[in-house]
Amino acid sequence: MSLTLEHCRERDARDPLRPLRDLFTLPAGVIYLDGNSLGPMPKAAAPRVAQAVQQEWGEGLIRSWNSAGWFELPQRLGDKIGTIVGAKPGEVVATDSTSINLFKVLSAALSIASAGSPQRKVVVSERSNFPTDLYIAEALCKERGLTLKLVEPHEIAASLDSSVAVLMLTHVNYRTGAMHDMRAVTRRAHESGALTVWDLAHSAGAVEVDLHGAHADFAIGCGYKYLNGGPGAPAFVWVHPRHADRFWQPLAGWWSHEAPFEFTPHYRPAAGIARYLCGTQPILSMTALECGLDTVLAAQPFGGMKALREKSLALTDTFIALVEERCAGHGVSLVTPREHALRGSQVCLAYVDPHASLPPEGASAALGRPGAGREGAYAIVQALIARGVIGDFRAPEILRFGFTPLYLGFEDVWNAVEHLREVLATAEWKRDEFNRRNAVT
Repeated sequence: MSLTLEHCRERDARDPLRPLRDLFTLPAGVIYLDGNSLGPMPKAAAPRVAQAVQQEWGEGLIRSWNSAGWFELPQRLGDKIGTIVGAKPGEVVATDSTSINLFKVLSAALSIASAGSPQRKVVVSERSNFPTDLYIAEALCKERGLTLKLVEPHEIAASLDSSVAVLMLTHVNYRTGAMHDMRAVTRRAHESGALTVWDLAHSAGAVEVDLHGAHADFAIGCGYKYLNGGPGAPAFVWVHPRHADRFWQPLAGWWSHEAPFEFTPHYRPAAGIARYLCGTQPILSMTALECGLDTVLAAQPFGGMKALREKSLALTDTFIALVEERCAGHGVSLVTPREHALRGSQVCLAYVDPHASLPPEGASAALGRPGAGREGAYAIVQALIARGVIGDFRAPEILRFGFTPLYLGFEDVWNAVEHLREVLATAEWKRDEFNRRNAVT
């Protein structure tokens, strides 16, 4: 059945999550489809950070480490994150960046694996995993004399043998939106004797995650995407309690000491997840992150992550259906899986210019190939941004759109697809200003 604008408006009117949109500062005339890269600003963030600056820092000064609860922020925010990702109280800390946290947990996982089975010298990951994950793993493998083995998604199960120490995956692929079955993949890794490290950067706050239910070993994630913590917000780290006290993490800073204010010259690691802290925390950024976490937790009275996931799937289903109905013949094709169980909260489209000279195999064979009529994807995204529809581009030919159910509605989806249709139908994207590359895409 063909979807109409009126149908989308009716769905918005019936949406029980619609009041949550009022928690955000959203510019007029903008349809924001990039919360999977940077969440919008919660209305509470500016006054809360101003309070932290003016009162806690300005008046409380150093006393605020105690009086304003600064010292406990990593654990307090970690517990809030834990409710979102299926962890228990005291198992998560908000700290550092995703890359740094990955270095910590991958180092610990490799130490555990090598202590038990010295012959395990391989880290397996997806070839299309997010680059920072691969770079961290590559550096660690080089340092330890290990091998980083990159495979395609369908090759993961077969690659898990007695040589593998760690399977390192991102739960939802940043480029395609494809989602792994965390429980099934973790079970297969454990059957082979390997440990798992999961990156939840595109999962936390977007899809239902149950780390304990999946029997995962380690997980890290991002605070500035679906958790709406602001640019460069602190990340988070989770370690299953069965592993937390087994090894030091490599960045043994004073905040991870058992008693940091004893100022002893020798390191004694804190018990549990606290040993995955490192140095002094960025308090103003942590303050903003807490406001972002509260926007996600505000969905709890409406059904929490289950309700957010249901709306996310409905939004992405609608977007896919409208694109395929209204943009047919204009060179875009779906990259993200259609199946709900295999899809995160984003939709990725590939673009190949239908008027370009393509290889004999056709447009599908042109995807991922240098040249081959795919030069327009970046410019299409820039043309959409100029119209107020903000998504992003991922090389070489991906138009990426994130759907955050906290603030997006079905009319937003309809209007976004209409803008896309017009940009494609009129070849508006071919204008010079849309083909000048910015540093950040």
